[in-house]
Order: sequence, then C-alpha cells, then structure tokens
Amino acid sequence: MSKILIRGAKVLGGEPQDVLIDGATIAEVGTGLSAEGAEVVEADGKVLLPGLVDLHTHLREPGREDSETVLTGTRAAASGGYTNVFAMANTFPVADTAGVVEQVWRLGQESGYCDVQPIGAVTVGLEGAKLAELGAMHESAAGVTVFSDDGKCVHDAVIMRRALEYVKAFNGVVAQHAQEPRLTEGAQMNEGVVSAELGLGGWPAVAEESVIARDVLLAEHVGSRVHICHLSTAGSVEIVRWAKSRGIDVTAEVTPHHLLLTDELVRSYNPVYKVNPPLRTERDVLALREALADGTIDIVATDHAPHPHEDKDCEWAAAAMGMVGLETALSVVQETMVETGLLDWAGVADRMSVKPAQIGQATGHGRPVSAGEPANLTLVDTEYRGQVDPAGFASRSRNTPYEGRELPGRVTHTWLRGKATLVDGKLT
Repeated sequence: MSKILIRGAKVLGGEPQDVLIDGATIAEVGTGLSAEGAEVVEADGKVLLPGLVDLHTHLREPGREDSETVLTGTRAAASGGYTNVFAMANTFPVADTAGVVEQVWRLGQESGYCDVQPIGAVTVGLEGAKLAELGAMHESAAGVTVFSDDGKCVHDAVIMRRALEYVKAFNGVVAQHAQEPRLTEGAQMNEGVVSAELGLGGWPAVAEESVIARDVLLAEHVGSRVHICHLSTAGSVEIVRWAKSRGIDVTAEVTPHHLLLTDELVRSYNPVYKVNPPLRTERDVLALREALADGTIDIVATDHAPHPHEDKDCEWAAAAMGMVGLETALSVVQETMVETGLLDWAGVADRMSVKPAQIGQATGHGRPVSAGEPANLTLVDTEYRGQVDPAGFASRSRNTPYEGRELPGRVTHTWLRGKATLVDGKLT
C-alpha cells in the first residue's frame, strides 16, 4: 500500500499539520513533512478526525435486503466518515446465535468499506422470554461484546438481571432500548401538547425514564455495565446523571435527530418524522445537547434505520418507525453542538469516535491521530454548507428527515487502515 500525505489538515480542529500514512498506519504527524514517494491530499485547513464509530446501526441483512445490505450500509457509513459500525440484532433471522453474528461479521469483512461489529440479541428471537446464546456469540469469530434487543425493550427485570450477570464474565455490555411496553401501547408520537392537539396516541417520557431507573439500579446491584440506547428526554438525562454520581457503570447515547428535531414537526403528518423513541419537545432537545456537552451522555449514535419507500410513503399510523442517519450525522452534530459552542472538534471526536470505540471494545478505532496508530481517519470540510439530497445517498433507503434542509459540513475523505474508501466525496 502506498504512502499518503495529508497536507495542512487541522487535526481535531487545531493548527494545520501534515499527516503521513504508510500502509495501514500513521507514520508521522508534524509540519513540513516530505511528500517524497507519497500521494498528496491537500487538506487546505479541513478538519481531520479519527474515523467515526457508530454503536447503533441497522444494516437489515439478513432478511430485509430491500431496506439495506451490509454492503450498502457500510458504503453509507464510509460516506459519513465512519470506519466502524455496530450492527443491531433485529434482522431476519434474529442475530441471537453464533452462526448469524458470524454471517454479519463476514459480510462486513467482504464489504471493505468499514469494519462491522455485530451486536447480539439479549433474548431468543427478541421475545424477552429466554436468554440468547450470549457466551457462544462472544466466543465466535465475531467476538460479540455488545448485546441488545433494540427495537424492543428487555422488559422483564429478571431477564435483564441475568443478562447483566452473564456479560459481566467477559466485560460485555447490555444496551437497553428503554421503553416500558404497557405504557406505550398504541403510541404514535411524544405524549404532550402536540399529540393532544393532533389526536395521536402519546408515548410518555416516563415509559423511557422508568426503565432506565430500573436498569441502572440492576447494574449497580450486579456490578455490571449497562448502556442506554437513544436517550431522548430531559428526565432520562437526570436519571443517568444521578446514576453516574453514584458510580454506577452506565453509559448513554443520543441520536443526531434527537439533538435537532422536535415533535412540532409531526404536525405535518409526514411519516419521515416517525421514529422510536419519538421526537420530543424543545426542552428535551436542549437538555440532551447540554448533557452531551457535559459528558452525562457519552456518545452520539445514529440509530440508522433504513426502510423501503413503501414502508414510509403511507398514512402516519401504518408507517414504519425510523430514519437513516449515517450520511448526515456529522453535519447535524456540527450544527447542534459545534456551531452553538457546546463542543469543539476534539469533543466531537471524543463523542463520535473515542468513547463509542471504548464502550464497544472496537480495537484499532477511536485512537489518537498520532504516529504508530492505525490510519482510520476522516477529513471534513467544515466550511461547506449545502442542501441534503437523498438521491445521492449510498444507503439503499432514502427515509431522511433532512431532505432539502441546509446542513453544514461535508466528509470529503475516509481512510480505513490507510485504504481510501471515500475520496473527494466519492466512494472508491
């Protein structure tokens, strides 16, 4: 593999430097580095970050290849600056055995656009009744460390306790979709003023908050790790903040769409805004931003949820829940966190690369941009502004809430172990 010199890049938003890649590794970082024998990429002050890591991606394969495949999903990931994604288990068949997680892992290896870490189901068939083969999935070639029934809540406290006890043996983590099912029967959107005015069934904040409260106490009792998926309410923030103050081993994620969009958008009845958990209020959005800034919320995760056109282009009640997010996540974070002064680019790297890699134990990812480290990198033109056009997405699905919206920032280059997967905004 040839040498690559990235010239004049603002590493983590700092002063411009040169970064020399030799093979799969960063060879040198400094100023005025020699370009002899190297392909030169003129960064011209663009921001260089460690390759992004997404702890919450739906790649849909096996079973729903009409929505996404591992290949198309990883192409979308590379387009968004990601070098590693964690693939959720709610496939068909469910990723609840060593065989299925190994299939997903091998498909990721074959794609070549980013590393894929399968997430194993907590319970058989996501049915919440019996623990899945957690140990076998961990010991498989995929080496699963994160387990989740995402899309469904592990609502039985005994099952949740047993899962936390089981994964503790190999320092695994249970990622909980916090949704008390009895409190959300028939729910269509956030419960509040807008749902009352529209006459749509409400999804109350307490349905999320009560599960988080239970699970952090279970994690404390067992002495295990719990991760909260797509935290969405101000109350949830306070529970996680309290749990961390007690020394409970809890981490939490927020999605880009929960940092930007509110339930007021549902007034359009456009199903593109239908998501689980639902879009919340402006108060919740501001609380989530502050919590991400102060570290109460550890990471940004996309919850990239592709759906075919027919599953979204229908009446609100019948529409599937979810939004694609891999190709717009960094832009939304730039708008909501960087341009508001809540995070600098080093903070973005921490929340979108370093911490998710640590939580998921993604070896070689989320590492410093320094000599001797793997060359997993993304280059961002932070001065760019443009309208989102889903027709240009690499994802197989187009269900983005940002169509036609102007967002800042554009990923121009992505490198996976020194191999360019995105060059000048185009996939290789």
